[in-house]
Amino acid sequence: MSVSSLPSRPELSRGELKIFLGYAAGVGKTYQMLVDAQLMKEQGLDIIIGYFEPHNRPDTIAKTEGLETVPRKIIEHRGARLEEMDTGAILRRNPQICVVDEFAHTNAPGSPRAKRWEDVMILLDAGITVLTSMNVQHIESLNDQIWQMTGVRVRETVPDWVINEADDVVMVDLTPRALLNRLERGVVYPPEKVRAALQNFFTESNLIALRELALRQAAHQVEDQREELQYEYPAIVPNPNRGKERILIWLTDDPAAAMLIRRGRRVADYLQSECLAVAVSDDHRDPKAKAQLDRHLNFSRNMRITPEVISAKDAAAAVADYARNHGITQIFVTRHVPDLLKLVRLVRDLQVTIVSERPR
Repeated sequence: MSVSSLPSRPELSRGELKIFLGYAAGVGKTYQMLVDAQLMKEQGLDIIIGYFEPHNRPDTIAKTEGLETVPRKIIEHRGARLEEMDTGAILRRNPQICVVDEFAHTNAPGSPRAKRWEDVMILLDAGITVLTSMNVQHIESLNDQIWQMTGVRVRETVPDWVINEADDVVMVDLTPRALLNRLERGVVYPPEKVRAALQNFFTESNLIALRELALRQAAHQVEDQREELQYEYPAIVPNPNRGKERILIWLTDDPAAAMLIRRGRRVADYLQSECLAVAVSDDHRDPKAKAQLDRHLNFSRNMRITPEVISAKDAAAAVADYARNHGITQIFVTRHVPDLLKLVRLVRDLQVTIVSERPR
């Protein structure tokens, strides 16, 4: 979806989603997004700013000049006045295109929806095309990998299925050395925050690794578009590997199951395969363990993996039978599942991947 390929859309069709992807604050995602927005306005398209975070960056702020901006919504919470995007006002305005900064943002308590990406889904369903920005570390399935690389656990994430539904992902690139120069000059953060940033997240090794991840993600999106072409025109671009793998995630109350879900989803997306999840019920499970399992089940649904809960006394045998009945080729488990060795014996012809959380 280029600037020139955004025609007016039929009244009831879904809007298009264009993501400007970076690997850290300050690489220029919002700036480039606003450059594109200005070009669209020059082409006569009806475009507005639904939400913009200036971060006191004059060059970026200047790019909003002449663009209509929808006022933010004020939400009262514990005596504080918090500002959020006013999705209702945008829907009433009904533009062709809307600019929405910080896609992964968590909305203030009391907002109609928990996450800004959920607000964007509402706009898309209303036929509004959205330009938005985010960093690669906010992709849910990369959460554990980012933590291992940087020592920072990113709390605001976007499910992979949302990213995969994007019509266009634009990688906004800047070399780590150039980004560090911008940081040291005070372009990215105020001077009092620069030293802490340089000593923690913004080390050169972290930035190099994050940039590589972002480049791979952008390449992955291009490959997804190629896969869509293969699906629609198989005689032109044959794809003999499509649909050969089926992944099953065995969910338990193990805290590491969240990491397991992310890993399984990532591998399934890479292989273009179906991903399933199963949990074995236990009537004697204590309330704390049951609550933990319920969280994993809900997280699985959020990642577009529909879990199934089955009743059985022999958990390993039940999972093995489930895998056989559903044509599974790979099973993902944590090291703490019950009777792991028994499961491996029962499914000798299947691949069992034991995912463990590495200590930092």
